[in-house]
Amino acid sequence: MPDASTHSLLPPETILPRVRLNTLVNLRWLAILGQTVTVVAVGLWLSLEIHLGICLLVIGAAVVANLVAMTVYPPSHRLSEAVAFWFLLFDLMQLSLLLFLTGGLNNPFALLFMAPVTISATSLSLRSTVVLAVVALILMSLLGGFHLPVQTQTGVVLQLPPLHLLGFWVSIAIGTLFVSGFAFRLTQETEAMSKALLATQTALAREQKLQDLGGVVAAAAHELGTPLATITLVSSELAEELEGQDSLQEDARLIRQQADRCRDILRSMGRAGKRDLHTQSAPIEDILREAASPHEDRGKVILYDFDALVDGAARPVIRRLPEMIHGLRNLIQNAVDFAEERVWVDVRWSLDTVTVRVVDDGPGYPTEVISRLGDPFLRSRRNRPDYEGMGLGLFIAKTLLERTGATVAFDNGSANWAGTGRDRTGAIAEVTWPRAAIAQQDAGPLGPNVLLS
Repeated sequence: MPDASTHSLLPPETILPRVRLNTLVNLRWLAILGQTVTVVAVGLWLSLEIHLGICLLVIGAAVVANLVAMTVYPPSHRLSEAVAFWFLLFDLMQLSLLLFLTGGLNNPFALLFMAPVTISATSLSLRSTVVLAVVALILMSLLGGFHLPVQTQTGVVLQLPPLHLLGFWVSIAIGTLFVSGFAFRLTQETEAMSKALLATQTALAREQKLQDLGGVVAAAAHELGTPLATITLVSSELAEELEGQDSLQEDARLIRQQADRCRDILRSMGRAGKRDLHTQSAPIEDILREAASPHEDRGKVILYDFDALVDGAARPVIRRLPEMIHGLRNLIQNAVDFAEERVWVDVRWSLDTVTVRVVDDGPGYPTEVISRLGDPFLRSRRNRPDYEGMGLGLFIAKTLLERTGATVAFDNGSANWAGTGRDRTGAIAEVTWPRAAIAQQDAGPLGPNVLLS
């Protein structure tokens, strides 16, 4: 799907800032509690000589920062990228200063350098995360050589051997990069999937509303047919009886013309058919032609081929599912977008399966992305770098079709299918259903039509 329609499927709130102030404030309160308990335990219970007063002053700075943030913003406020970055940078600097007063990298709590960077990876941009990671590595390096030592009451300085200190620095650095990188990637994929699923639901809701609207218009055209016919008849008779009264006769003819126009407009708007129990199923070829109808006038030839794979297999009559129509429409749209001249839509069926294959004569899928087709927000295409419709559209199509019980596969190159003798080049999208999953079951008399809500 084109990029504009991709973005139009997502509500505006999906681009709002993701970090709530309350989340970061609560994490900072947790860090303040841990720092306070640790410093007091080390200074009083373990009888180690540290600058207890200065340490508590540094912890107090974090308390003041939290109180100021809670005063300036409401708890549910979502922080902008810049504000959240400075919030985490303050935490990183406060932790560094506390470690400087308590032994630097000799302090095992230096492992907490990973926390601000990991939080940034889950909520901020890649640039902000990289900057925080670089700052963290620089501060760790400085703390390795510049810090106030921690010593016992007997004067023994607690410090690691140089080799162990280097190993500790390397382990923290690798852990910070690995954990933050993994968190960033996982968050990115989760967010992309969530947005894509939201867009899928929105697209399906639109398809259902369009079907309902078509049914309402068709029903209105049907119900208004008799009154409009009566108006046409009466106006024709009036025009004949008003012979010689040109002004009134012209008015009568105008009434008839406008009544005919109303009838034609309603008939055109309701050509999709009335949504009643008689149209809940249709032959497979009608479903495909309905799905392809918006793209038949876009300058590309769409060729249909319907044939049974097993002699004696009846032509399938399937349920008209909005998921199926919208999914097939997306696949056909993608083929038309990239086709040079032709798009083939082939249907094969047997006693057990129904298969639809959409093929175009375009350049095909780039080989390096075929395995990733169907993932949301895939934005790369070697042959058409200016086109950004290779991600969400195919994801929506695949998701909706799989919801109907289908298996969707993508491929490239020539395909000579079932002895047709025609080579198909370009991109191939193949959808296969178990026939029982989509076939209309014989349920006896149809009964009354269902009213649209």
